[in-house]
Amino acid sequence: MFDKVKARIEGWIQARPWLDHMVRAGGQYQRQRGDYYAAGITYFTVLSLFPMLMVGFAIAGFILASNPDLLTEIQAKIVENIPGSAGDQLNELIDQAIESRTGVGVIGLAAGLYSGLGWVANLRAALTEQWEQKAEESDWLHTKVSDLLALIGLGLAAVVSLGLSILAGSGLAGSLLRRMGVENAPWATVLLTALSLVLAVLATWALFAWIIARMPRHAVTLRSAARAALMAAIAFEIFKQLATLLLKKVTNSPAGVAFGPIIGLMVFSYITARIILFATAWAATARENEVQAEIAPPAPAVIEARVRERGLSPEMGAALFGAGAVVAGVLQSLRRRR
Repeated sequence: MFDKVKARIEGWIQARPWLDHMVRAGGQYQRQRGDYYAAGITYFTVLSLFPMLMVGFAIAGFILASNPDLLTEIQAKIVENIPGSAGDQLNELIDQAIESRTGVGVIGLAAGLYSGLGWVANLRAALTEQWEQKAEESDWLHTKVSDLLALIGLGLAAVVSLGLSILAGSGLAGSLLRRMGVENAPWATVLLTALSLVLAVLATWALFAWIIARMPRHAVTLRSAARAALMAAIAFEIFKQLATLLLKKVTNSPAGVAFGPIIGLMVFSYITARIILFATAWAATARENEVQAEIAPPAPAVIEARVRERGLSPEMGAALFGAGAVVAGVLQSLRRRR
């Protein structure tokens, strides 16, 4: 009974190519330890946050140090909005950040480089596993240089994606509608929202396509990753909208304000990593990318010489000898009678 139900379910799945592909991708994701690698990517993402903040503080310190008027204005606003000792302490922290900007920047860059290389190495290992590529052993220096170049390439792809995102949120479409004089039309808001979402998906698609195709140890063609990246971009945009709504509700409570951002970052990073890795598994299990199973060569042939001796067996020899003796006896008796 169970076998019949199983066979019926398998037949129903195989009759729908999109569902069969999704099931095969899920199996690939689980076999290649997708959740395990997603957790590692999340760890290095959180670890990279603090060096990035240090670099940000150092950059802010250099900007304020070179603009005394801006620094004075900011400190005056702090005293105005945060009176008392709290405002004075905040201004002291700003002064300390400016004084130690060089040391903080150097430490932040060094720590950021370390955590960034760990992050990209984990990401590349995860993508390589999903593509079922053989990881070739190489020396430590060559591996780190390769990871650094991959990190730089990913940064450039992120800049392109960020540019498209800024274009989506800059109000360019709104300004075009205003020039056309239709900004007050009932459909204008719907059109603006749709255009913003489309541009956001395109930005994410460009970034995900680069990650899926170029970040593995052995790069694959962008064509193989394009459809998977589009699917991942749509799923990511849906998740991003839901996460924004949930984060707004969570941060309303005191506990949410204290722990919400870091927990939200971890969840956001983990789900994003799972989306990317599942999309990679989906691309790897596409029919055009399936690796044909290797057929083992046949065993070597062994040639043995078989020599059959044509001779009489002992039994046959004894029989012929006996017959000859009988014939000889008969012939001898015939001669005597004559």
